[in-house]
Amino acid sequence: MAQDSKYAVIATGGKQYRVEEGQQLLVERLGEASSDLELRPVLLVEGDEVLATPEALAGATVTARIVGDAKGPKIRGFTYKNKSNQRRRWGHRQHYAQIEIVSIARG
Repeated sequence: MAQDSKYAVIATGGKQYRVEEGQQLLVERLGEASSDLELRPVLLVEGDEVLATPEALAGATVTARIVGDAKGPKIRGFTYKNKSNQRRRWGHRQHYAQIEIVSIARG
Protein backbone atom coordinates (compact mmCIF):
# COMPACT_ATOMS: atom_id res chain seq x y z
CA MET A 1 0.00 0.00 0.00
CA ALA A 2 1.31 3.46 -0.87
CA GLN A 3 2.08 5.90 1.91
CA ASP A 4 0.00 8.74 0.44
CA SER A 5 -3.19 6.75 -0.15
CA LYS A 6 -6.21 8.18 1.63
CA TYR A 7 -9.68 6.76 1.21
CA ALA A 8 -12.82 6.03 3.17
CA VAL A 9 -15.67 3.56 3.06
CA ILE A 10 -19.02 5.33 3.46
CA ALA A 11 -22.51 3.96 4.09
CA THR A 12 -25.51 5.48 2.31
CA GLY A 13 -28.74 4.04 0.99
CA GLY A 14 -28.12 0.66 2.61
CA LYS A 15 -24.90 0.17 0.64
CA GLN A 16 -21.21 0.83 1.23
CA TYR A 17 -18.86 2.57 -1.21
CA ARG A 18 -15.08 3.05 -1.26
CA VAL A 19 -14.42 6.72 -2.04
CA GLU A 20 -11.48 9.07 -2.54
CA GLU A 21 -11.38 12.87 -2.80
CA GLY A 22 -12.50 14.14 -6.19
CA GLN A 23 -14.30 10.90 -7.07
CA GLN A 24 -17.82 10.99 -8.53
CA LEU A 25 -20.32 8.18 -8.00
CA LEU A 26 -24.02 7.36 -8.23
CA VAL A 27 -25.89 6.74 -4.98
CA GLU A 28 -29.57 6.51 -4.16
CA ARG A 29 -31.30 9.91 -4.23
CA LEU A 30 -30.27 12.08 -1.27
CA GLY A 31 -31.50 15.64 -1.88
CA GLU A 32 -31.45 18.65 -4.18
CA ALA A 33 -28.66 19.37 -6.66
CA SER A 34 -25.73 21.62 -5.68
CA SER A 35 -26.22 21.01 -1.96
CA ASP A 36 -23.49 19.75 0.36
CA LEU A 37 -23.94 16.85 2.73
CA GLU A 38 -21.92 14.90 5.26
CA LEU A 39 -21.69 11.14 5.01
CA ARG A 40 -20.78 8.75 7.78
CA PRO A 41 -17.55 6.81 7.24
CA VAL A 42 -17.41 3.16 8.23
CA LEU A 43 -13.67 2.88 7.62
CA LEU A 44 -10.93 5.47 7.06
CA VAL A 45 -7.49 4.64 5.66
CA GLU A 46 -4.72 7.24 5.70
CA GLY A 47 -1.37 5.85 4.59
CA ASP A 48 -0.61 2.83 6.78
CA GLU A 49 -3.08 3.90 9.49
CA VAL A 50 -6.57 2.34 9.51
CA LEU A 51 -9.41 3.78 11.60
CA ALA A 52 -12.29 1.33 11.99
CA THR A 53 -13.63 1.49 15.54
CA PRO A 54 -16.51 3.79 16.52
CA GLU A 55 -14.24 5.62 18.99
CA ALA A 56 -11.63 6.35 16.30
CA LEU A 57 -14.27 7.45 13.79
CA ALA A 58 -16.15 9.70 16.22
CA GLY A 59 -15.07 12.97 14.57
CA ALA A 60 -14.42 11.70 11.06
CA THR A 61 -16.56 13.09 8.24
CA VAL A 62 -16.78 12.73 4.48
CA THR A 63 -18.16 15.83 2.74
CA ALA A 64 -19.87 15.42 -0.62
CA ARG A 65 -21.62 17.73 -3.07
CA ILE A 66 -24.63 16.63 -5.14
CA VAL A 67 -23.70 17.29 -8.77
CA GLY A 68 -26.82 16.05 -10.55
CA ASP A 69 -29.48 13.40 -10.99
CA ALA A 70 -29.50 10.19 -13.00
CA LYS A 71 -31.80 7.27 -13.69
CA GLY A 72 -30.98 3.59 -13.70
CA PRO A 73 -32.07 1.08 -16.34
CA LYS A 74 -35.73 0.27 -16.85
CA ILE A 75 -36.72 -3.01 -15.20
CA ARG A 76 -39.80 -4.72 -16.56
CA GLY A 77 -41.63 -7.49 -14.78
CA PHE A 78 -44.59 -9.72 -15.46
CA THR A 79 -46.43 -12.02 -13.09
CA TYR A 80 -49.29 -14.37 -13.79
CA LYS A 81 -51.11 -17.29 -12.28
CA ASN A 82 -51.79 -20.28 -14.40
CA LYS A 83 -55.38 -21.17 -15.36
CA SER A 84 -56.95 -18.24 -13.47
CA ASN A 85 -56.56 -15.29 -15.90
CA GLN A 86 -54.48 -13.27 -13.43
CA ARG A 87 -51.81 -11.12 -15.09
CA ARG A 88 -49.86 -8.09 -13.96
CA ARG A 89 -47.21 -6.15 -15.85
CA TRP A 90 -45.05 -3.70 -13.91
CA GLY A 91 -41.95 -1.57 -14.38
CA HIS A 92 -39.43 0.28 -12.25
CA ARG A 93 -36.66 2.81 -12.87
CA GLN A 94 -34.44 3.77 -9.93
CA HIS A 95 -33.53 7.42 -9.34
CA TYR A 96 -29.94 8.21 -8.38
CA ALA A 97 -27.99 11.25 -7.22
CA GLN A 98 -24.54 11.84 -8.70
CA ILE A 99 -22.24 13.05 -5.93
CA GLU A 100 -18.66 14.28 -5.86
CA ILE A 101 -16.50 13.67 -2.79
CA VAL A 102 -15.13 17.05 -1.69
CA SER A 103 -13.12 16.14 1.40
CA ILE A 104 -12.29 13.35 3.80
CA ALA A 105 -11.61 14.73 7.27
CA ARG A 106 -10.21 12.73 10.13
CA GLY A 107 -11.64 14.98 12.84
